[in-house]
Amino acid sequence: MPVLPTFAALPQTSRGIGFMILAVSLFGCMDALVKWLTASYPVLQIMFFRSLCALIPILWMVARGPAGFAVLRTHRLSAHTVRSGFGLAAMFGFFSAYQFMPLADVTAIAFSGPIFIAGLSVWLLGERVGLHRWSAIVVGFVGMLVIVRPGIGMVQNGALIVVAATLLYALAMIQIRKLSSTEPSTAIAFYFTAFCTIVTALALPFVWVMPVWRDVPLLLGVGLFGGAAQLFMTRAYSLAPAAVVAPFDYTHLLWSVMFGWYVWSDFPDAQTWIGCIIVVASGLYILWRETMKRTAVPPLITE
Repeated sequence: MPVLPTFAALPQTSRGIGFMILAVSLFGCMDALVKWLTASYPVLQIMFFRSLCALIPILWMVARGPAGFAVLRTHRLSAHTVRSGFGLAAMFGFFSAYQFMPLADVTAIAFSGPIFIAGLSVWLLGERVGLHRWSAIVVGFVGMLVIVRPGIGMVQNGALIVVAATLLYALAMIQIRKLSSTEPSTAIAFYFTAFCTIVTALALPFVWVMPVWRDVPLLLGVGLFGGAAQLFMTRAYSLAPAAVVAPFDYTHLLWSVMFGWYVWSDFPDAQTWIGCIIVVASGLYILWRETMKRTAVPPLITE
């Protein structure tokens, strides 16, 4: 009888893919919990629990690193603050949109993040973007417009909020690229999470709603799922090239569809699926072009 190999015995690339799939599944669980909780609690309160509880797995990751807590020493605190500000605003936008839109629709629009990043990198990073990537950027934006359905309803259904959050996400990722030249990913994740915890804690006296006992595990779960997902995604990028593991980030849509259909009876219509296919194809093409130019691409973690 054949014996199945243990996870640790699998090839390094296979383990990287496994960690990426696990990370995305945890992010999917987190998103579903956030959407459920926004019906009863303010977004800032949910963000506080998301950030506070996420510090637990992040600090564990820092402590287990070869440099320990010394990795948190930095001379670029202002740059961390800028990155964290963009990330905090993006998180607020995504979480707020869950009150108005199905999970899958929010996820599909958010997939345009790499397209925004590729476009913004020209002006903010001085990168040269050729005809192939510009074509992919334009096609990706067309796909996003197919999903968003521009018009008066764009404001009413929260789509404009998601587009704005995706733009802020892209700005946060641009800042991560600047930071990654001197700062390790664990330090970037720590300062972002600590910043979000402090800012949302300051807002708590103005928005606090006393949780009922059955919701406390859900609020804690938002942070633990999110923090653990960050840990596993960082591990995935350390084990395998970005070109191999990054495409599996798009399985996030499957989790969003599953939770949205099972819990809220939401299922994407044909126009959303068509737009999502266009956006995903454009994102994958941009990733492929960047991989052809670079030997390594830093992980883009912001949730």
